[in-house]
Amino acid sequence: MVAEAETAEITSTGYPIEAINIRNIKLKDKFWLPIIERVQQKTIEYAIEKCREEGRFDNFLIAGGKMPGEVKGAMPFDDTDVYKIIEGASNSLISSPNPELEKLMDSLVSIIKVGQESDGYLTTWRTINPAKPPAKWVEVKEGKRWESLFMSHELYNAGHLYEAAVVHFKATGKRNFLDIAIKNADLMVDTFGDGDGKIAAVPGHQIIETGLIQLYQVTGKKEYMDLAKYFLDHRGDSENHELFGPYSQDHFPVVDQDEVVGHAVRAVYMYAGMTDIAAIEKDTAYLKAVNALWNNMVDKKMYITGGIGAKHDGEAFGENYELPNLTAYNETCAAIGDVYWNHRLHNLTGDVKYFDVIERTLYNGLISGLSLDGQQFFYPNALESDGVYKFNQGACTRKDWFDCSCCPTNVIRFIPAMPGLIYSKTGNTLYVNLYASNEATVELKDHHLKVKQETMYPWDGKVKLTIDPDQAGEFTMKLRIPGWARNQVLHGNLYHFSSQMEDRNIISVNDEQVNAKQENGYFTISRTWQAGDVVELSFPMEVRKVMANQLVEEDRGKMSLEYGPLVYAVEEMDNKIDFDQIGLYPSDRFKVELKPDLLGGVNTVSNEHLTAIPYYAWSNRGVGKMKIWLPVKEN
Repeated sequence: MVAEAETAEITSTGYPIEAINIRNIKLKDKFWLPIIERVQQKTIEYAIEKCREEGRFDNFLIAGGKMPGEVKGAMPFDDTDVYKIIEGASNSLISSPNPELEKLMDSLVSIIKVGQESDGYLTTWRTINPAKPPAKWVEVKEGKRWESLFMSHELYNAGHLYEAAVVHFKATGKRNFLDIAIKNADLMVDTFGDGDGKIAAVPGHQIIETGLIQLYQVTGKKEYMDLAKYFLDHRGDSENHELFGPYSQDHFPVVDQDEVVGHAVRAVYMYAGMTDIAAIEKDTAYLKAVNALWNNMVDKKMYITGGIGAKHDGEAFGENYELPNLTAYNETCAAIGDVYWNHRLHNLTGDVKYFDVIERTLYNGLISGLSLDGQQFFYPNALESDGVYKFNQGACTRKDWFDCSCCPTNVIRFIPAMPGLIYSKTGNTLYVNLYASNEATVELKDHHLKVKQETMYPWDGKVKLTIDPDQAGEFTMKLRIPGWARNQVLHGNLYHFSSQMEDRNIISVNDEQVNAKQENGYFTISRTWQAGDVVELSFPMEVRKVMANQLVEEDRGKMSLEYGPLVYAVEEMDNKIDFDQIGLYPSDRFKVELKPDLLGGVNTVSNEHLTAIPYYAWSNRGVGKMKIWLPVKEN
């Protein structure tokens, strides 16, 4: 095991651009802060109680012989719910220290430790009764470890363990959880690979790859990085193992894959790991592959909400342009994994198109997965509801929990870390990627500065940034022009606005409008900055009509509505008369109105024919019909 003295975070991750740590960002935003506080104050506690009720904690105690009984729960990856709660709570601790929450995390870590076997193995259902998995679809032959990697989730469990342990270590400085992860990772290094009696195999469900890489970055132990690359290098290698097929992206070697297929969550977790390899190892073959995969996804397989995964069958991507609305899957976990992947791609390239995907996903198909009370969830995120089809694991509205509770706990781990997406840096350049009110402290190569951002985004397109360097000096600021403000729905031609909006994006410094360079979707300003300098941005918002590529059969002859970064939906609650006859007309003029008492405070979009609300807020008032895509009608 890595000795304590050896555990020091590696300064270089291989990425030329790095995010500003959430420790250095104090969020004050009226949109995002309530969402984060909802998770911190309600969802974490709620999920812990659900895990207690369903035996998630008991499984570790039973596995360790501290409690009698059989495995509890229905999934072979129930352990990961506990890990993800700890990761989310740890992200919360980074930005909002809370001694009581930290003490609770210590107690959960101590329970996990009980369930770990002496050699480091940690998958509780296997330890409790290896011949009796909780799910019938896990194949059992001899009741041994690793015998059914396609669906056993033993390596998936490990991946979430590692990612959570790294965040907990960074949040608290404590090694109690990290040591559990290291002991397990050392077992993996001894178990998998070529030669010396090792098992030549790959995981069925990816995520151990990014977990191992994060452990490598904390410990410096190269064997973890090597094993991550081994797992990726041997996907699609029939001489290494019996292939799992397209469902697990195990049909071709990863460097030969150019179409996103199969289980969408597995896919984006794998693509994130591939991007890590491309960055750290300067692997051009991996980079070429992730570029091809990204282009296929965004150009042919992404929903207008940023959601991915068209099919309930296999929770999977469909064929090119197969994007049904009523039966859309769009798993919340897939949206989260896609943000992780796109953030890596931006850190590697600085290309604005990745943050266009991130923003669209964040404001629409990701936060839709959590109810406004913080205690109900969407597993799939449909783009249409008839009020009858039970698309959400047996319900046609949000549910309070699932037998497979990966999405609620994934929301918990992700949302408190959201402020880490706002800024990034390289050398003496600061990127402002997202707009949300906050105060941040930034260390550039040669400059220390504070940034104060004030905005009502996404309800308004005005942003004010006050720059306070510790001393006057020259550096560069790159301020993202949102895709919608550049007349681009997404990269490629899958979607387009029905009409072009005049370029009225304005940037000023100290009340003087400047002709800043527009480079790759960013306003770029290099100047000598002084304390108190003020940058103001104005991105005029108007209601936009969006059309899909004619090859998207379900959306042909239809349009959707957007305002700023938000996709809008018509819900039966607001349109009770002739809902099925609602359409859009060429002569439509819309009124945008802030309704502070509706759905937590939203802008509605309305005219004589309809009232629309932000998509993320739908289904918070009971069961009813909903549509995003509306038929185009003639006046």
